Amino acid sequence: MNRPLMRAGLLATAVVAAGLAVPAAALAASVYYVSPSGSDSAAGTSAAPWKTIAKAQTVVAAGDTVYFRAGTYSYTSGTTSCSSQTATVDAITLSKSGTSGAPITYANYPAEKVLFDFSGMTSNCRIKGFDVTGSYLYLRGFEISGVRQNNSLNHESWGVWISGSSNTFEKLNTHNNMGPGLFIASGSNNLVLNSDSHDNYDPYSSNGAGENADGFGAHIGAGRSGNVFRGCRSWWNSDDGFDLINAYSPVTIENSWAWRNGYLPQTTTAAGNGAGFKAGGYGGVYVSGGVKHTVRTSVAFLNRGQGFYANHHTVANDYFNNTSYSNGVDYDMLGINSSGAGVGLGNLRNNIAYGGTLTANLSGTSASYNSWNLSVTMSNSQFQSVATTGWNVSRQSDGSLPVLPYLRLATGSTLIDKGTNVGLPYSGSAPDLGAFEAS
Repeated sequence: MNRPLMRAGLLATAVVAAGLAVPAAALAASVYYVSPSGSDSAAGTSAAPWKTIAKAQTVVAAGDTVYFRAGTYSYTSGTTSCSSQTATVDAITLSKSGTSGAPITYANYPAEKVLFDFSGMTSNCRIKGFDVTGSYLYLRGFEISGVRQNNSLNHESWGVWISGSSNTFEKLNTHNNMGPGLFIASGSNNLVLNSDSHDNYDPYSSNGAGENADGFGAHIGAGRSGNVFRGCRSWWNSDDGFDLINAYSPVTIENSWAWRNGYLPQTTTAAGNGAGFKAGGYGGVYVSGGVKHTVRTSVAFLNRGQGFYANHHTVANDYFNNTSYSNGVDYDMLGINSSGAGVGLGNLRNNIAYGGTLTANLSGTSASYNSWNLSVTMSNSQFQSVATTGWNVSRQSDGSLPVLPYLRLATGSTLIDKGTNVGLPYSGSAPDLGAFEAS
């Protein structure tokens, strides 16, 4: 069978209501509406919508759905005042939880553009656009932009900060924030699905401009397993595309793309670290309790630093069926041992490295069935196209990644059927190399 690469499954649904897939439990519950032109003293109906998500949260119960009508939802202040310049305030706090099988749904009305704009917030401390502390929530179809830094005493602010569990974040577009677009700080079993994060830049970070604005991050503590990024894109963020530093629970990244990270947005001026996928590490020192992360069926190109980077991690991560093209280093497996010495750590299978410096710190890794291990000649002709523009075009109608010819294997490529079985579906006599299985 064909590997379902770059097409992520939607949250399990029973029917399609008004063109939007809604969790089955929500259909037996209440449906409410919010609009920029609404009133929080209204009834919350389609004809009389509320104005704010805060009002909606005071009313909804497990299984309910809140639809947001098109327009811009602007914020100028937090839910509290800054107690100091290094304190943190929320623009939106989602603390009410749904239940298993009956999440609370906050979604854009079908085909309507909903923008949460935090650029007007002047709070003189750190800012969280969305602070998601609740569990069993489903956020879908929001554009999130403009979260600010208003002093230089803090590292970063955040578009979406997550500490709850069993939440799904689907079809979000987080951009032009002064810090990470979406950040999992704690919680288990959160799914970030078919979402984009781009053009984030932290000009006032206390440890240097551009050093902390990742596209996506997960810096979670121990005992918080099951967090997944699937079908996501991250580009032109000043630091890294995906960053798992200080994650003490395993994280999976799959079917995702990262490009042109490590630059000031929309330029080639160097900024932060610039890894596409930074898969772990604990600040360059050895710590006990390190965990294995998985990065698979993903693509990195034109990142200023590494495409795929172990970042001084303490255990061997799994890197399966990835494609890395013309990064500073395509695969850098720099790990660290208990003596504090740098070592190569990683399990690498069925990966492609082409262009740039192919590998670094591979000594000591378990690496086989990769393009650099096999008797294959790498050239542009192995691919349908090696174009590096056009990757940010619109997604498919279900939110899944667009199907593009870029870095997909050409008919007759000698990289077809050259891999080994790592438990992912494939066609032919053996898996192909890289992120895209040829049909």
